[in-house]
Amino acid sequence: MRIVVIEFMSLDGVVQAPGGPEEDTDGGFAHGGWTHPFFDPETIGGAFNDTVSKAEGLLYGRRTWQNMAAAWPARAGDPFADRMNAMPKYVVSETLSDDELTWNTTRIPGDAAVARLRELRDAGDGDLVVMGSPSLVRTLLHEGLVDELRLIVMPVILGGGKTIFPGDGLRHRLELVSAATGGTGVQVCTYRRAVE
Repeated sequence: MRIVVIEFMSLDGVVQAPGGPEEDTDGGFAHGGWTHPFFDPETIGGAFNDTVSKAEGLLYGRRTWQNMAAAWPARAGDPFADRMNAMPKYVVSETLSDDELTWNTTRIPGDAAVARLRELRDAGDGDLVVMGSPSLVRTLLHEGLVDELRLIVMPVILGGGKTIFPGDGLRHRLELVSAATGGTGVQVCTYRRAVE
């Protein structure tokens, strides 16, 4: 099983609160919803459709999972939403209890996450897709567990906010395998781990 990360990202690497003003205001972040002016349904929608169509499961950190689990079940009836809702999900969390889990979700305790994700990766087929979840993605990148990185880069600089890139001082070499540009200036860039 491949671990595939898909993220909205500003030119300066910020991934925080792409969807709305109240999504994540940590650190005083005031640009929530910053992706909306650049949303290109054909380019961005195509990237998400392609990613989710190959997914066998979805993987989230706690905060992203809570936002997604609150929103997606209400969107039933749309083919993309139906696929999202039907798939198994995994959430990495120390604080959620199993009785809080909904939306076809299994909890992975944070202290066991790296080992459990290595097991899933070795045993499964298809893709395990991560959306959002910057803390989780930083850990996955640090541990060398990301097989593909799909960055939806918006032509905007936000001047600070959460990023997915680890500050571990380690070199992570990637290979660009595809790029597409939308009419709003958004670029969808797909990278895979390069063999060194």
